[in-house]
Amino acid sequence: MMSQMPQLSACPSCEWPLESGDRFCGACGYDLSAVPAPPDDHPTVMLNGTDVPSGDDGVAWPVAPEPSSSSTPAATHLPTDLRGTDSGGTPLSPEHPPPLPQAAGLPAGPPTGSPVSPASGVRFDRPPEPDEYPLQAPDPRLAEQAGPASEAKVCVACRAGHVDRDGYCENCGHAQPRERDHMEQECGPLAAVSDRGLRHHRNEDAFGIGLATLPDGSPASVAIVCDGVSSATRPDDASLAAARVATESLLAALPRGTHPQQALHDAIVAASLAVNALADEPATAREHAPHQNAPACTIVGSVVTAGLLVVGWVGDSRAYWVPVDRASPPARLTEDDSWAAQMVAAGLMNEAEAYADERAHAITGWLGADAYELDPHTASFKPDRPGVVVVCTDGLWNYAEAAEDMAEVVPPDAAVRPLHSAQVLVGHALDGGGHDNVTVAVVPFPALPQGAGSA
Repeated sequence: MMSQMPQLSACPSCEWPLESGDRFCGACGYDLSAVPAPPDDHPTVMLNGTDVPSGDDGVAWPVAPEPSSSSTPAATHLPTDLRGTDSGGTPLSPEHPPPLPQAAGLPAGPPTGSPVSPASGVRFDRPPEPDEYPLQAPDPRLAEQAGPASEAKVCVACRAGHVDRDGYCENCGHAQPRERDHMEQECGPLAAVSDRGLRHHRNEDAFGIGLATLPDGSPASVAIVCDGVSSATRPDDASLAAARVATESLLAALPRGTHPQQALHDAIVAASLAVNALADEPATAREHAPHQNAPACTIVGSVVTAGLLVVGWVGDSRAYWVPVDRASPPARLTEDDSWAAQMVAAGLMNEAEAYADERAHAITGWLGADAYELDPHTASFKPDRPGVVVVCTDGLWNYAEAAEDMAEVVPPDAAVRPLHSAQVLVGHALDGGGHDNVTVAVVPFPALPQGAGSA
């Protein structure tokens, strides 16, 4: 039996270092002899050797959706579909992504044998995962670091026993879910929810939300959502570091009078530096996993004020606009840094063909020490009517890709019940299969003063 066990250097569940011959993880109790079946999901992977679209786009609206053809699905709105002026009233000329490199430089398909394609650097090396994960035992290292609990937690299984310091129910012995398996936060008029999903052993997404007061006394809402790159090492640490630093940067810059678009650009740069710092580890640590990329994640964020909506991103996490008046068209506010998006931009495939390809979710832009020179995308909008901004990872938009599809699943009262709406959107992704971690923030426009929130 031992010879049939996979040779792992770290636990697939908690990344605790393993010794040769270990059958169970000493930290979380993970059964190392189980060989799970591969999931039917779309991992977030990195694509090297392809130019990242650059330039700061900005536009206003409304704009009617383009009619869809019989050969393509309902039109997906891109930032370049929306035309107008930036936050200062200057006419804008949105930049289009550059054409793809020579076709010979593009991967012809997923590599075989080695998990890394030497020609393109595309990583398809996510470890196999079962159809659904049970709750894992908590990491004892976290219990050692935690101080005494202010109040005893009740078991999520039996709802009767209290949870001990090791994370187990004193009544039924059930291991409690880890903190990041499911997170919810409401901050005045905006809210966010993140869930591990049904196919992953941990949540590699993270978010940050907050409220700021601008120098003129008006409110501003901030939301950041990050998705860890699963084929890199420590993706959960990367997304958490990026979300925290970007949120803190925005909440510090906006009250000082920094323009929201500049503040969001600077926040993405600060997040990138925080993720880069995670790669600074002893050489001996790299020897144990020489095939791993540096920690990496995608990022998308929004800043909403009384009259301005700003989005910024790197990667394939997205922001959508959904008006309160559903007779008005919704729109996608971001354009993916991905293989599929570049194929569509180059006119080599339509959207249906590109996103059906197994290479569709290979990303061409990310935060991390091994990324290309960082060039965050930002865009400013001036909506002429109330609505909500949906900021999310691909764990949600995989199940509502077009702007019209997203608008259909956003509850009509999202502007006044953001937390409930975020819960509904996460539930939509889980009902669809939950193949990835799911994170979404719902931000009403215009920004509401602190104290406003869910009804």
